Amino acid sequence: MNAIDTVTFEVDDTAAAEAFYAAAFDLGEDSWLRVRPAKDASSGFRGFAVSLVVTEPGTVDSFAETALKAGATAIKAPEKSLWGYGCVLQDPFGNIWKIATSQKKHTGNAPRTVDSANVGIGVADVAATKQFYIGKGLEVAKSFGRKYVEFEAPAGSVSLSLYSRKFAAKTSFVSPEGSGSHRIVFGSGAGTFTDADGFEWEAA
Repeated sequence: MNAIDTVTFEVDDTAAAEAFYAAAFDLGEDSWLRVRPAKDASSGFRGFAVSLVVTEPGTVDSFAETALKAGATAIKAPEKSLWGYGCVLQDPFGNIWKIATSQKKHTGNAPRTVDSANVGIGVADVAATKQFYIGKGLEVAKSFGRKYVEFEAPAGSVSLSLYSRKFAAKTSFVSPEGSGSHRIVFGSGAGTFTDADGFEWEAA
């Protein structure tokens, strides 16, 4: 089974990005996150969001606090919802982060640990893209017709989800408009390729 081993953001200032991600989310050199210099321009919504699933509402608050202090912008401040507690942030380099838990009650315990990480990408045809990635060795964990697909991810890796671009933007509380590079590259055992929506993969 193939899954995402590394996620590389292409940024204009790699030193600043490394410092931000370490301070904001404790994602240092030994994490799944990488940065490298950007090759192409990008504007507006880049077609994806990174989700960090945590156990406690206090952990959501803790990560939001350090991210905002390091220079992130709150798209949606931490709050309760029907499904739990969470927030949506945009980092200084244009990437969207969702931090959430299914728990609603603050317990006073707020370990800075992440239960799982996911990257949700917006695509033109969810069903066709699902079949494409199955062909690349990814295994489906959840699938809801042409609306949503989530692939399996072993412990320590990052899962991939598929949405329509419009819905990906809606759940990120941003406009779907955007152009240029996605500025994200996935590393995995699936090999080196670019999918129909321009998302790049490389051999890990």
